[in-house]
Amino acid sequence: MKTIEMTRAIMFASCLMAAGSVRAQDMAYHTGVASAQDIKAQVSAMFSSMTPGQTFMWQPLLKDGPRTSALEIWKAPGRPAIHLAEAEYFTVVQGSGTLVSGGHMINPRLVKPGQMDGDAIEGGTTRPLAVGDVVLIPAGTPHWFGIPGDPLVLLGIKIPSPPAS
Repeated sequence: MKTIEMTRAIMFASCLMAAGSVRAQDMAYHTGVASAQDIKAQVSAMFSSMTPGQTFMWQPLLKDGPRTSALEIWKAPGRPAIHLAEAEYFTVVQGSGTLVSGGHMINPRLVKPGQMDGDAIEGGTTRPLAVGDVVLIPAGTPHWFGIPGDPLVLLGIKIPSPPAS
């Protein structure tokens, strides 16, 4: 991977870690840094540890309270998802793919607290994804990744929605 792309991804994740959805006086901030070499090594280790037939892996990179910057490897499409109370921000650090977002979920079901999946997305917008792309998926938005060939590697963060006032 190009150093500038990795640097952009690290800066993006660091900014999001600090941006959070909680007021500064309500929490203590912690500085976390992952170098381009750290990210490259973690991606390599993740690929090495994936079992035959495993199509997805998620691993934390940096954590600050409820905000976690993590790496995701997608070797094949998963099920469409909705994160009910978390916005998802990510940068594509390797590979390419397709993002379908918006519209509405067909046959939604709760798979764990705060997350739903379904059979398909109807009426969503399709966008190509390439290295360096930055994406925001608001909380409650259906989304799905198409993986046409090589694995898609994302560096992302889920930021909890602010508490209702």
